[in-house]
Amino acid sequence: MPSSDTQGTNSTAQRGQQATNDTMDEGGPGPLNPVWLRTFVEVYRAGSFGKAARRLRISQPAVTQQIRVLEQRAGVRLFVRHATGSKPTPAADQLARDAEGPVAALDFVLEQHFGIGDQTRRLRLGAPSDLISDRILPVLASMLKDRVELCTTLAQSDKLLSQLVSGQLDIVVARTRPRLKGITALPLYDEECSLVASPDLARTIPEGLLTYDTPHVLADYPLVAFSESLPLIDHYWWSVFHASSPAAPDVVVPDHRAVLAAVRASVGITVVPTYLCADDFARGTLVHLLKPEIPPITTTYLATREGDITRPQVSAAHSKLLECGRTWN
Repeated sequence: MPSSDTQGTNSTAQRGQQATNDTMDEGGPGPLNPVWLRTFVEVYRAGSFGKAARRLRISQPAVTQQIRVLEQRAGVRLFVRHATGSKPTPAADQLARDAEGPVAALDFVLEQHFGIGDQTRRLRLGAPSDLISDRILPVLASMLKDRVELCTTLAQSDKLLSQLVSGQLDIVVARTRPRLKGITALPLYDEECSLVASPDLARTIPEGLLTYDTPHVLADYPLVAFSESLPLIDHYWWSVFHASSPAAPDVVVPDHRAVLAAVRASVGITVVPTYLCADDFARGTLVHLLKPEIPPITTTYLATREGDITRPQVSAAHSKLLECGRTWN
């Protein structure tokens, strides 16, 4: 005999298929079921008809049929299916931008007043790797007890913000200020930055030669950076030296911990958030090349799409991060 869970899942799948069949059997276009927009959003986010079906707890044929009806009614193709999933078309990108907010609002109403809604309660969060491990995961761990599925993406801020705009992420913690249409961003916390090197490399710089007026002294030393755009390094050079930073880094590693590993090995010099170096300073494995009286400060931002803050899991994570961000300054 099948378990009650299996019966419940099968029943849900049958209802999803029946809802589709009822409309298709009427001999005309019939009313457009708004639930199918949730199916579309789920396929768009998951990148796969199969994954969307599992998350919605309906059959894959039901998902396929619902998307097909939407395509017929809209007169455009929404997804191109391939071996590893489904790629959204430009028309799907536009529909996702328009539909995600209303779908999220409907889920919020259903959950708040009727105890139903987005059953998966997923939260897709993007941030630099060091922030995910050191700060974000410890804060959001309690949400897992509330059946929230936390999916993280580690990348540079520009890429993460692009994924936020396209609907692939729900929240982004960015070290650059978002200036994008449809994106709401609040300051999360401020952090100090330090110019550091290994003790061995630092000893090769003649004592007293490097000052706040002589950044050219560093031109002969390889520059290790988190990204080619040099956001932290640019900010440090302008704040401390009142000059432009070197034109390009010599080594690019998109992970601050890997950057520090390279610097410990005397590959070059770098600018990183000071908190990442606390243990190295204590052990003597890294040293300051300069210690400004007022260290350069950068602001990290918490970004969401407009309207998404109504989703319960987005709202909860947003509030928790803002609350803890005050203690990170």
